[in-house]
Amino acid sequence: MPGGTTCDGHITVRTQRVRRNHTGAKLAVFAMLAVAVLAVAVLAPLLCPYDPYAQDLSHALEAPSSAHLAGTDRYGRDLLSRIIVGSQSSVFFTLLLVVMVAVLGTAVGVVCGWKGGKLDVVLMRTSDVFLAFPGLVFALAIAGVLGGGMINAVLALAAIGWPKYARIARGLTLAQKGEPYLAAARLAGCSTAQLVFSHILPNIAGPLLVTAMLDIGTMMMELAGLSFLGLGAQPPVAEWGSMMSENRSLLQTAPWTIIAPGIAIFITVMVFNLLGDTVRDYMDPEQRGRRKDKDESEEA
Repeated sequence: MPGGTTCDGHITVRTQRVRRNHTGAKLAVFAMLAVAVLAVAVLAPLLCPYDPYAQDLSHALEAPSSAHLAGTDRYGRDLLSRIIVGSQSSVFFTLLLVVMVAVLGTAVGVVCGWKGGKLDVVLMRTSDVFLAFPGLVFALAIAGVLGGGMINAVLALAAIGWPKYARIARGLTLAQKGEPYLAAARLAGCSTAQLVFSHILPNIAGPLLVTAMLDIGTMMMELAGLSFLGLGAQPPVAEWGSMMSENRSLLQTAPWTIIAPGIAIFITVMVFNLLGDTVRDYMDPEQRGRRKDKDESEEA
């Protein structure tokens, strides 16, 4: 009946609005938490209660206390100070890595989707080669060849991370390429550069942004993994993965030396993962609603 349809329509619109408002509130909370993490990284030298590199063997391996909230390591260095200053390496290099793979992959994908032809075949087959190898194993091999250091670790992970963005950008570009608005833009005299930068990129940026947000936590874990294996940050540089590696032999005698940087990684990864998931839900509230309805039906 018309009345019932109208009622159902009003309910659906109201439900979508409530869900979007709820998601917007969550987005604001997680965005503030992410900003807090970035603020700690930026202000790290000012927030450290002790010199993170000062050694004091008379206070080596002290358990957490009021003087040292996270305890000290084998050299008597304050762990809380090292965790705070280590956020600079862990967070900033992770963001650099995500930006690198997103920009490179998007550029390759847009070129392949727009130009097509042999260039598309060569670049996509190259991406297939990179995707054929287990990601972290391939990164270990590249990092081993390049040598230790955070820059080399970032380059190694960037080499395996760009194909995903290239695939997404290529598919989205192909979908936009045949849209009527592009034909109208061509008739209006827009150049290729104007078509790409003013029309294609703005219309495909959403899914790529969500992918990048969701990749921050994964990339941070992979960077920490390379540092843990000695292929990332090198001592005495404070970095969460290398801190866990330095103290892994103390797991039974001084577990706080590993637990403290592990908690820092866990909290940071969780914040950025929740932020990325919420950004995805906010940009596609209908998908969020479908997932929620499905979960409710499964529970019923």
